[in-house]
Amino acid sequence: MNTSILYLLMAALPARVAPVTLYTNFQQTPPAALFASIQSELEVIMTPAGLHFDWHPLADAGGRISSQLAVIHFIGACDVAGLRPDTAYPGPLGWIHVTDGEILPFIDVNCDGLRLFLQHDLIASPAAGREEAFGRAVARVLAHELYHLLANTKAHRSSGVAKAAYSVGDLLSQTFQFDKRECASLRLRTVHLELQMPGEVSVPPQRR
Repeated sequence: MNTSILYLLMAALPARVAPVTLYTNFQQTPPAALFASIQSELEVIMTPAGLHFDWHPLADAGGRISSQLAVIHFIGACDVAGLRPDTAYPGPLGWIHVTDGEILPFIDVNCDGLRLFLQHDLIASPAAGREEAFGRAVARVLAHELYHLLANTKAHRSSGVAKAAYSVGDLLSQTFQFDKRECASLRLRTVHLELQMPGEVSVPPQRR
């Protein structure tokens, strides 16, 4: 779609759509301040696309319904305790699940991999700000995977949150955003789904 047409359509859309429900499953419970940083940073990244979120533990999913949802599994330790001054490439930091070409509403965030990737730089930063910084990094990986899910695309972009690979600087910088085109795509897709859905859906069965 032509970029100028996309922006015109975006301007005509409602400023806010129904919240996306996120069900979280942490292998290890994160510190409250770190979890708050994840939530805050995700709102900062997604608000320009008109997206907002309701957060719930996966254990509380029974009976709750939503027009859009995702189940987020946080793998390993989402905290900054016990960091080491080592550096390593940990492999993928997050991923979606695809079956028969369909993107499923399940996302994994590799907290252990993020710790390994960032710990050298986190140790060099003031201790008081490490939880907030690591929470921002987790949120940026989560935002990237939510982009794939909510925009229903496996494609990446050349810059911003939708690009294929992140540097340490991308994850620890004060700001990191989607480009305008990706914001527009997310809003269009979300509003389109809301208009299509006659009702709401409950949390899907767990993947095996």
